[in-house]
Amino acid sequence: MSDLTDLGIADIRDGFRAGDFTAREVAEAFNAAVAAAKPLNAFIVDTPEHALAAADAADQERSEGSVRPLSGVPLGIKDLFCTDGVQTTAASHMLEGFVPTYESTVTERLFLAGAGMLGKLNLDQFAMGSSNETSYFGNVISPWRRNDGGNAPLAPGGSSGGSSAAVAARIAPGATGTDTGGSIRQPAAFAGISGIKPTYGRCSRWGTIAFASSLDQAGAMARDVRDCAIMLEAMAGFDPKDATSLDLPVPAWEENLSGDLRGKTVGIPREYRVDDMPAEIEALWQRGIELMRDAGANVVEVSLPHTKYALPTYYIIAPAEASSNLARYDGVRYGLRDLPEGANLQDMYSATRADGFGAEVKRRILIGTYVLSAGFYDAYFTKAQRVRSLIVRDFAQAFETCDVLLTPTAPSAAFALGEKSADPLAMYLNDVFTVPSSLAGLPAMSVPGGLDQTGLPLGLQIIGRPLDEQAVLNAGLAIEERAGFSARPGRWW
Repeated sequence: MSDLTDLGIADIRDGFRAGDFTAREVAEAFNAAVAAAKPLNAFIVDTPEHALAAADAADQERSEGSVRPLSGVPLGIKDLFCTDGVQTTAASHMLEGFVPTYESTVTERLFLAGAGMLGKLNLDQFAMGSSNETSYFGNVISPWRRNDGGNAPLAPGGSSGGSSAAVAARIAPGATGTDTGGSIRQPAAFAGISGIKPTYGRCSRWGTIAFASSLDQAGAMARDVRDCAIMLEAMAGFDPKDATSLDLPVPAWEENLSGDLRGKTVGIPREYRVDDMPAEIEALWQRGIELMRDAGANVVEVSLPHTKYALPTYYIIAPAEASSNLARYDGVRYGLRDLPEGANLQDMYSATRADGFGAEVKRRILIGTYVLSAGFYDAYFTKAQRVRSLIVRDFAQAFETCDVLLTPTAPSAAFALGEKSADPLAMYLNDVFTVPSSLAGLPAMSVPGGLDQTGLPLGLQIIGRPLDEQAVLNAGLAIEERAGFSARPGRWW
């Protein structure tokens, strides 16, 4: 039975349809794996009954000659997606105990496609972080360990660290993630899995707890590129409840997967060769270039001249939008209410927000409120929006000469928990390669490209034109087929 947890989404789907096993057997195997992996702290809430109910429905449907796209597949759901009748917290004390009476569009589509839910996955609080150390419910611990004899617990990346850890540890075949500035791609790179952020607007944001509304986008995290394509097809689509949702058909991404890149051109942005780039990241990037050529692609250098402004631009726009979005958590309507004896309304606001939000959330609210304040709005926020337009233009010009861009995903392999938490700027630099494409709303994906000298995964990032997820997935598949990445964490938990 434990062998079932070694299967990915496509293998479970196909094996279930072929009658190799029942959906209940799959659900029971993964439920047991989740229960055994408590030391990772990947899940905030376990929902074994949901996984079993979906499995029983799938088995019944199969006996009647009918199956759905994800019948028999249990998934982990990042605890940023509201789930009807199941606690949804955004990993914050502010929402501890909040049980929605509605379903997010993304999870609703996954469940309608036949998927079951193993539980709600841990994350950085309100999706703010790069290491999954800001969760009110404790750190997620990566299933990976260095091979140099050091036993320091490692960060699984963030904010979707629970998702990356669960997929890498084989306690979920796939998981939802959200990506605001790299929160799918960076944890995917740290955990040696694949993760895709689609074009902004491909997946509905309705029912997903907001961080920065012009940047947040749901995506898929799984063991390989094909599994990501399968998940994303089920998640994507127009939603009239979301004003930013794109009214476009969902392409057949899985059916059109191909690792043959003949006739395609891959761009290498010269500005991504940042100062003090580690030699092993440079070597990984060069290997990715060689893999692209081996797949038949032409490789050219391109310029994205405003790249150096992307990180400061992001850390003005994202906190500004966060300060607005998180103003709703005031102790009045839902969530935590801290009402000291004799307090007035203003005291309640202050006490509730002081107690409910963590340090990183407060930091970003303060930054955002500052840049939106009178006298600073034009100096910071307006200028940042103008620079964002220039970054979008840079990408548009680069895509006049190439089909996709290839870069590293992160500037390093996973670091130890606590190693960067005392230095917010060092933590923010983890997003240096992922933030530009988020500002531009482009589809982007991370796939494993190799290991560092201590045996930890390193990821390669593919960035595509707007709405061209197919090119991104195909380039990811080309790397996957040629890199031969098969490493997995040894079980220590």
